[in-house]
Amino acid sequence: MAWRSVGANNADLIRQLRDYGVIATEAVASAMIATDRKYYCPRNPYMDAPQPIGGGVTISAPHMHAFALEYLREKLKPGAHVLDVGSGSGYLTACFYRYIKAKGENANTRVVGIEHQKALVELSRENLNSDDRSMLESGNMMIVEGDGRKGHAALGPYDAIHVGAAAPDTPTELINQLANGGRLIVPVGPERGTQYMQQYDKDANGKVEMTRLMGVMYVPLTDLRS
Repeated sequence: MAWRSVGANNADLIRQLRDYGVIATEAVASAMIATDRKYYCPRNPYMDAPQPIGGGVTISAPHMHAFALEYLREKLKPGAHVLDVGSGSGYLTACFYRYIKAKGENANTRVVGIEHQKALVELSRENLNSDDRSMLESGNMMIVEGDGRKGHAALGPYDAIHVGAAAPDTPTELINQLANGGRLIVPVGPERGTQYMQQYDKDANGKVEMTRLMGVMYVPLTDLRS
């Protein structure tokens, strides 16, 4: 992609993403600057490309995290419930938390990362604590172990849901856990086939509208047996 770049440090990476128009708003830039990728990505943290984090899993390229924040930002408000499916390293979950916290404190805010690999759940908690221990200690953010394809109904409904791996078809269970007025962004399509990042908006009456955002290439959304 035309904006692929390598930053000298985290702030430089985010500056480049702004210069290329990938990041459109100051609030998104601030959340990403505050969340240094070095805590979440052991190799090439400031390269705008996916990187391995262990367990056969990668952390997405920074520009995809920026897009996710921009597409969901109007739903990221104090008191919101946010679900990050396939939270992996914990990086984007931390960005969601910081974006909302910058808008204001609210005891009802819940930012939930769900990951099916126990080792990654533990790794992401370590990453978050290395970055800023107060995030998990606040009670407003948590990382849970589970099958993200089924969402996490215990803390739903959600104002915003992000999925970091490709669903083979319409993710009905996640749509069901959207609050009225909520938004889901998820890659949809077969492994090694044509995939699109799709946005699902649920209106005040519960009616759902899908918008196709862009072509993408993601690993499939799976469980441990897949």
